[in-house]
Amino acid sequence: MAQLFVHHKVEDYASWRRIYDSADSTRRSFGMTGARVFHTTTSPNEIVVITDWPTADQARAYSQSPELMQAMQKAGVISQPEVFILEELK
Repeated sequence: MAQLFVHHKVEDYASWRRIYDSADSTRRSFGMTGARVFHTTTSPNEIVVITDWPTADQARAYSQSPELMQAMQKAGVISQPEVFILEELK
């Protein structure tokens, strides 16, 4: 299993969340199996999204997809996203 970690700032959390939620079927079409959304304790507009994927390749494909880039732009992402693909060490 792999996880995709994305950290960025948004103009407005409520607006961002509507777009994020509407893109769930797109994420699932790439293979996502679960997701969690966090914000920092100092700013509700500084977001971290951690999604679960069967493979790192699927997470990578989604992270580099035009669909994700378009959704981020539409949702009001205002910072350069930090993106990491993670695999658990055993």
